[in-house]
Amino acid sequence: MATAMDWLPWSLLLFSLMCETSAFYVPGVAPINFHQNDPVEIKAVKLTSSRTQLPYEYYSLPFCQPSKITYKAENLGEVLRGDRIVNTPFQVLMNSEKKCEVLCSQSNKPVTLTVEQSRLVAERITEDYYVHLIADNLPVATRLELYSNRDSDDKKKEKDVQFEHGYRLGFTDVNKIYLHNHLSFILYYHREDMEEDQEHTYRVVRFEVIPQSIRLEDLKADEKSSCTLPEGTNSSPQEIDPTKENQLYFTYSVHWEESDIKWASRWDTYLTMSDVQIHWFSIINSVVVVFFLSGILSMIIIRTLRKDIANYNKEDDIEDTMEESGWKLVHGDVFRPPQYPMILSSLLGSGIQLFCMILIVIFVAMLGMLSPSSRGALMTTACFLFMFMGVFGGFSAGRLYRTLKGHRWKKGAFCTATLYPGVVFGICFVLNCFIWGKHSSGAVPFPTMVALLCMWFGISLPLVYLGYYFGFRKQPYDNPVRTNQIPRQIPEQRWYMNRFVGILMAGILPFGAMFIELFFIFSAIWENQFYYLFGFLFLVFIILVVSCSQISIVMVYFQLCAEDYRWWWRNFLVSGGSAFYVLVYAIFYFVNKLDIVEFIPSLLYFGYTALMVLSFWLLTGTIGFYAAYMFVRKIYAAVKID
Repeated sequence: MATAMDWLPWSLLLFSLMCETSAFYVPGVAPINFHQNDPVEIKAVKLTSSRTQLPYEYYSLPFCQPSKITYKAENLGEVLRGDRIVNTPFQVLMNSEKKCEVLCSQSNKPVTLTVEQSRLVAERITEDYYVHLIADNLPVATRLELYSNRDSDDKKKEKDVQFEHGYRLGFTDVNKIYLHNHLSFILYYHREDMEEDQEHTYRVVRFEVIPQSIRLEDLKADEKSSCTLPEGTNSSPQEIDPTKENQLYFTYSVHWEESDIKWASRWDTYLTMSDVQIHWFSIINSVVVVFFLSGILSMIIIRTLRKDIANYNKEDDIEDTMEESGWKLVHGDVFRPPQYPMILSSLLGSGIQLFCMILIVIFVAMLGMLSPSSRGALMTTACFLFMFMGVFGGFSAGRLYRTLKGHRWKKGAFCTATLYPGVVFGICFVLNCFIWGKHSSGAVPFPTMVALLCMWFGISLPLVYLGYYFGFRKQPYDNPVRTNQIPRQIPEQRWYMNRFVGILMAGILPFGAMFIELFFIFSAIWENQFYYLFGFLFLVFIILVVSCSQISIVMVYFQLCAEDYRWWWRNFLVSGGSAFYVLVYAIFYFVNKLDIVEFIPSLLYFGYTALMVLSFWLLTGTIGFYAAYMFVRKIYAAVKID
């Protein structure tokens, strides 16, 4: 999984149906068949740490290098994630064991780290960096065996096996720093069924590593680059003293094991989650919230609203009707255009653009088309979809702008195409400057930034203009009542009708419907975990849409009953109220779950969090606005206006 970059694609990808992951491959991706002693290439991806949130290239540290360094051509998503996939000097042959092999050894001489290199390695170890390698596109994992019960009898203890993504660069103990300089690779293969006269082929189905720290004196190396590991636990770890030069060997061993796991299911081990029950609890909790909201809504519509309409439509007692208070009294002002209609329609257009992009991405990912094996596919797809969804965002913004009596459609189209993306690009550019300053691979290279700008102005902007043109030319939304020339005076409102109180009230239920899923999303973004349960995410997204729509209708009904017809902006702001709780949760997560203390990692966290909150507010505000707009048109179409 990814660093913060993974979930930045102009939105938080907030949010198969089965917890199984066996069908997780893009159709057409073929497995690689290996014969006995065929080379299996080990590549390095990057170094990551949840404490700094800054990925680095593998060779930013003084690891052993092959004679020729070759970087893989990355897609847009991989570049934004900070992946820099490169070859390594590890020589691994299919189903061929290696007891101990020395890397970059010249005439049996150990590697000497300079003071500067030693200081850098020590710094990375204290910052809890993990090294990420891949073999046949499978990420390396460290096996963690946890005991699930505390029975005093060891034989009765059940081991709960979990896997950690990557392996730790080193560890600290009593203010001393130790480097993992020996890697024991354990690769699992599946033997394919072949005809009798054909040679057996093998497929890699798991890639594990056991990192060890073994000091120079305990490793015996010969002229052929072979080495002998110390027996038992007699050896001492390899210390790295940051104040002086350090001598050490980089070594590795290879062990192969046959496995019953088939190639199509090889990611199951990495993606197995022990908390699927929590996900189902989250879904059930969310459904209960939605039913609760539906009950309130039904009570309002079926009882109160029908009673209101029946009273308003009585033609017997006109004088009593005139004295009635409530939502009918503001019929001459309820569709009065709000202040700043261009900005409102532009934000709603961006919200529609986000909504279409997120819906398609989650749905496609749920079908298994954006698997973790396709590195960067999720990010790349999200970026391109956001660009192409500009035509829908422009169309909806143009039609709404015309409905709100707007005339400057060209300026409105430019505002829609640049307002939200401009804020996102500006914040990302500032954060990217800080990442550049730290020489991190997470910094977006200048050519990629130019490519993103070309996508924005070459794809998104023309499509927004195209959609806006047709939306503005289309017949505006048909409002059922005429607007009076003179605005009606708004009575003094109660304290609970305050806008901020409304945001707090409206945001709590949609947030409650999805906050458990939010925990897993934050873990994926900030703690280098895999996120793959897009089936759950799709359900949560649908529940979020329904709950935002319902709470928005409830809030606009109460506002109109209080004879306040200025619902356009207020409803948009209040419907996005759950974004405020996402911000509060992000602060809570930062304080309680993450161990970030430095300025730049903290700046990155809150910078990206601000973008996620902004995107979430746009998304939920747009959903709530259109639900309320349809509701208001419906109820005013149902009453007879004299």
